[in-house]
Amino acid sequence: MALGFLAVLQDQTGWLGGYLVTNGWGRPLEFRLTTAVQPNRVQTALYGPTLTEYLHADVIGKTLVEKTGTKPDLVVTDSLSVLALRSRIEVPVVAVCPPGAVPPNAVTMPHTRTPGGLILPARFAGDREAVEELLARVDSAVDLSEPFARVREAVAEARKMGVTNRAAA
Repeated sequence: MALGFLAVLQDQTGWLGGYLVTNGWGRPLEFRLTTAVQPNRVQTALYGPTLTEYLHADVIGKTLVEKTGTKPDLVVTDSLSVLALRSRIEVPVVAVCPPGAVPPNAVTMPHTRTPGGLILPARFAGDREAVEELLARVDSAVDLSEPFARVREAVAEARKMGVTNRAAA
């Protein structure tokens, strides 16, 4: 059992991703991060309103998941724009988000492992049963929101040390 926790962050240099894969007890198996991705003016013009989804799901998310040696059984994100990743990979993708933050193209899935429940892409609402089965195999002490603090801290520390991995460009 492997859970992937994917966070997309923005700083002054652009968007970057941090990806932590844990076992069913929440212990780290693998961690990757990207260099900052800054869209140019041509990309901004061509992608228009879909630019954020493209950067978060295609450029950062898909690349991190594919470049990581440990294949996840489930990808969890705290960014709604990463939900689009589900249409690019064969693994269920859910978001942990506060109540009231559900976009129109998503469905909620109440769950005890996170205060606000989970959000699934509406196109993949059929993943709900698989997600419930996967989470039933995860240690009951694992809070699906907690690993994002670890990801953000690890990204900050790696950037201080000058460590980057060109998993996404």
